[in-house]
Amino acid sequence: MSEHFTVQEAAEYLNTTVRFVRRLIAERRIAFHHLGRLVRIKRVDLEAFVNAGRVEAITVASVWRDLGGVA
Repeated sequence: MSEHFTVQEAAEYLNTTVRFVRRLIAERRIAFHHLGRLVRIKRVDLEAFVNAGRVEAITVASVWRDLGGVA
């Protein structure tokens, strides 16, 4: 698989729409490269975007820790 994706390929990789990927690019929420009129996105940049949105699962221990200061 290629190291650089087109917008269509990036949408397929993220399992989302082309419109969403284009919005990410327009809002500069994801790194991309212009090659003339073409837009290319690196795989590592897509993975960094996905990892930045990661939210850890809640556990009983984390709830008790967060409630420790509440009386």
